[in-house]
Amino acid sequence: MSEQMIIAIGREYGSGGHEIGKQLAERLGVSFYDRNMLDEIAEEMNVDVENLHKYDERPRLPIISRTVRGYSNSPEEIIAEFQFDYIRKKAESGESFVVVGRCAEHVLREYKGLIAVFILGDEAEKNKRIQTVRGVSESDAASIMKRHDKTRKYYHNRHCDTKWGDSRGYDITINSSKLGLEKTVNLLVDYIKIRTGQ
Repeated sequence: MSEQMIIAIGREYGSGGHEIGKQLAERLGVSFYDRNMLDEIAEEMNVDVENLHKYDERPRLPIISRTVRGYSNSPEEIIAEFQFDYIRKKAESGESFVVVGRCAEHVLREYKGLIAVFILGDEAEKNKRIQTVRGVSESDAASIMKRHDKTRKYYHNRHCDTKWGDSRGYDITINSSKLGLEKTVNLLVDYIKIRTGQ
């Protein structure tokens, strides 16, 4: 692949955005980054990766967080910046990749090869998917979905100029419930190929 291609995927919880991103990376023959980047970051810092995972894509707690001269003491903010730096370095190296979350559509917005995607889904379909994947009841799935989406929205809106899920902040938004995961991947592959002239 001659030109750099970066696919940044935002997603609603239960929409299958993570799986779609993984399949896209496989189909396009590029690297895939999600919370797995914390493993590499932890290794470089020589810290326990579990200490990083608990703050992954979480909003800071304003009551106990302070920012002095541009530096925050919030572990959530520090972990977010580690991840933003990580994907910036990957982009600067010229690597092509798919990245899920991490405000990548904002952090990497100056890269010409960036294609920003947002995956949403119908409430009932997302609920079923969460029940299946997590092995929980319908009401528990609804609570989990609401909690995760609230967290993602807050996290995204804290770090980005655009609002989470607002179609104007992405190149394409798609409801994965309408086509199912496999056909959604097919559609996105076609879109990416048209955009990149492949």
